[in-house]
Amino acid sequence: MGSLSIWHWIVVIAVVLLLFGRGKISDLMGDVAQGIKAFKKCMQDDEKTAEKPDPVKTIDHNAAPSTAARSDVGSKAV
Repeated sequence: MGSLSIWHWIVVIAVVLLLFGRGKISDLMGDVAQGIKAFKKCMQDDEKTAEKPDPVKTIDHNAAPSTAARSDVGSKAV
């Protein structure tokens, strides 16, 4: 009594077909398939852009820093 038998499932499927009709269900499944294809295509596009490395940024250093700019070297602040 607690589980659904095959006859219950047949009645449920018949009611669904009567309510939605055969054409609407096939259209719905086609829309679902198109959504899945679009999702997979976007995932592949994301992977391709992720594989492309960003250019490396570097900072050029001066070999000898200017001593005139650091006049406070050696002095202690109190």
